[in-house]
Amino acid sequence: MHRSRKLKIFLIILYDIFVVLLAGNLALMLTKMDGSTHQLFYTIYFSSEAIVLVFMFFVLKLYQSLWRYAGARELLIIALAVAIITVINGAVALATQRKIISLSFLTVNSMLILCGIGFSRFSYRFARIIASGGSIKTAFEGKKTNVMVVGAGDAGLMIIKEMIDSTKLNKVPVCAIDDKAEKQRSRIYGVPIVGTREDIIEMAKKYQVDEIIISMPAASAKDKANILKICKDTKCKVSILPGMYQLVDGTVSVSKLREVDIVDFLGREQVQVNINDIIGYIEGKVVMVTGGGGSIGSELCRQIATHNPKQLIILDIYENNAYDIEQELKRELPYLNLVVLIASIRDKGRVDSIFEQYHPQIVFNAAAHKHVPLMETSPNEAIKNNVFGTLNVARAADKYGTKKFVQISTDKAVNPTNIMGASKRICEMIIQTIGKHSKTCDFVAVRFGNVLGSNGSVIPLFRKQIAEGGPVTVTHKDIIRYFMTISEAVSLVLQAGAYAKKGQIFVLDMGDPVKIYDLAVNIIRLSGYVPNEDIKIQFTGLRPGEKLFEERLMAEEGLEKTPNGLISIAKPIKLDEENLFNKLDELYKAAYEETDHMKQLVSELVTTYKVS
Repeated sequence: MHRSRKLKIFLIILYDIFVVLLAGNLALMLTKMDGSTHQLFYTIYFSSEAIVLVFMFFVLKLYQSLWRYAGARELLIIALAVAIITVINGAVALATQRKIISLSFLTVNSMLILCGIGFSRFSYRFARIIASGGSIKTAFEGKKTNVMVVGAGDAGLMIIKEMIDSTKLNKVPVCAIDDKAEKQRSRIYGVPIVGTREDIIEMAKKYQVDEIIISMPAASAKDKANILKICKDTKCKVSILPGMYQLVDGTVSVSKLREVDIVDFLGREQVQVNINDIIGYIEGKVVMVTGGGGSIGSELCRQIATHNPKQLIILDIYENNAYDIEQELKRELPYLNLVVLIASIRDKGRVDSIFEQYHPQIVFNAAAHKHVPLMETSPNEAIKNNVFGTLNVARAADKYGTKKFVQISTDKAVNPTNIMGASKRICEMIIQTIGKHSKTCDFVAVRFGNVLGSNGSVIPLFRKQIAEGGPVTVTHKDIIRYFMTISEAVSLVLQAGAYAKKGQIFVLDMGDPVKIYDLAVNIIRLSGYVPNEDIKIQFTGLRPGEKLFEERLMAEEGLEKTPNGLISIAKPIKLDEENLFNKLDELYKAAYEETDHMKQLVSELVTTYKVS
């Protein structure tokens, strides 16, 4: 035990003994009993009473409590100890026939002890809370959150110290966990280190833990994910200290903690990119982002805006989305040369006029319909927007001297089973063909999987369903998907733009695939509920065009590595260019004639597309 803490406990014991002795003598005076007649008896009696009380406080672990957190538990322990002593006193009173100890003395003595000891425990807490701006109600409530700190290193030490020293936090560190053998059975500021990660569930029950703080900023993402998988079975709220930089700059604090996100369960390091590559081709350039108000497009705009473009042009058909990102960028970067345009990429004339006026040097084409089930029932819209919108923007880029064109694609374009994926595969074919012949522009398509937190993705849906009380819907228990965060995906898209050459298709490494069912279970637990008890998980069956798993490559494609190990180049598949543009003419006519056979027509162009 820490030396200063031992001294505090010793002083508290002395105070408790003093209170018992003083209470006894005051009780004699107030009840007008003659203490001088039986002075030796009272001296022995009061000393014994003090020893019994201190012993009971040790047994009931009152001396392990912290004054600043004194609450209902401490008050009950004090009352219980005094009640036991009162019973003993009552037995003595009856045995002496009330000649030495009267019932009135018994009552007054007990009340004085209770008030004296209670005052010692609550006055310190009361004074500190009032001095720091708290309320009288807060001072007496005494409600505490029992905290387990996982990670007893420097960061854990700072977190524990802050919780002990703070007058405003109602968090009490009751135990710590660390995997290092040499730290076991030691203490940090009096807080015991009670085991390794394997003991988390047992110790959370033993110490009645309400919240677990993971304070391991230097640990790997995989290591943190393994610990989270243990913590989720404790039914405790879990918070996490985000990063190592806070330890370096000395800002480790409870205020820096964040709620655990589903991203933490992916168990892999965040994607790193070469910032110099990105700055090298964006800085000082006119950059356009189509679909700039969407989840991917808006993040593209945020990251591009921080790399000093000469001008950033946001193009979107949805004015609310465009307005939101415009206002955000104006607040965050008031000196940014920003242009926001409302336009549809389907409108060839409007697209051409924008390119003629602004001459963007770099274009990121993120405008698209992406919802698989919706596009299954509106296949003509998928072709009009995704295919011919992309064709309009790509041709304008080639015509007006754009230097780089980055097309946002998807792993659903590989052996597609839905019209959305098939339309994206046609976009890749367009980029490959135009890029092959362009004399001014490097075209590239970037293919990646699902993006956590994007509009319409599974995580926001799960959170909404949980907020409504469930059920959480999963199409199939075995369905798996590749996932990235929005910022990761966009960072790699920007990096891929630096490598772009002549119609290439880049494939992003998405890490290991994740079961959607496991995501549902984890997000329910993170929300403080028990899966299939508090919140049901309901299986709805695969939707039209939906696969159990997605692929990143077609059988004919191979991969060539880039300097960034997470970006690979798919070997191009030979295309019959004349057939491609003939079929595009047919699709255009059929789409605007609102054909009922669009899927069949698309399958003639995308031979790997299997119409469901």
